[in-house]
Amino acid sequence: MDSNVDEQTPEHFWEARYADTNADTGRVWSGRVNQVLADVAAALPAGTALDLGCGEGSDAIWLALRGWSVTAVDISSTAIARAREAAAQAGVADGRIRWQARDLASWGDPGRYDLVSASFFHSPVELPRPEILSRAAGLVGPGGRMLILSHGDFPPWARDHDGHELPDHRFLTPDEEVDQLGLDPGEWDVEIAETRPRAATGPDGQHAVLDDVVVLLRRH
Repeated sequence: MDSNVDEQTPEHFWEARYADTNADTGRVWSGRVNQVLADVAAALPAGTALDLGCGEGSDAIWLALRGWSVTAVDISSTAIARAREAAAQAGVADGRIRWQARDLASWGDPGRYDLVSASFFHSPVELPRPEILSRAAGLVGPGGRMLILSHGDFPPWARDHDGHELPDHRFLTPDEEVDQLGLDPGEWDVEIAETRPRAATGPDGQHAVLDDVVVLLRRH
């Protein structure tokens, strides 16, 4: 991967990232649904969902197999192609997931969703994350929910990845994630805003307990 991360566009960076797959699986990620998303969605009636930065599609596929109609968006066309293939292999019915390879910084959607999710929606290259998430919150329909699952810190093995130093970055607390959205408290309830531990395995088999930030909001 090009070491000049700051000089890359988001599309170039993520295309390169998805080209750098695990030799055993042919994927970047595990292919498993994020457990927080599964726990939240399992308690809701199936409806319409928007998956921001869907990657290789594990969350979208999990939702679709449980009756949700999903719009899944990612900047990487390679990730979307891989997600389509995974959905077909999982037996997802045609049309159940609407895949879109788009830059969320300029992407727009006139729809309304029962669930909008952003799982680990971070980028080492500049991406207008607060603006994207705030705009996505506007797509949540009445009674719908927005779920943000994010990293609380770098994993201990991050410094060793490609031999690069960690960037100067401070991850947001749960309350900061909520505040950054700039939502009208008269229109939204904060159902969850907390940090949760998660057991994880690094690229070389390292084991660690990581802190995830979980924010779940419900629109009146």
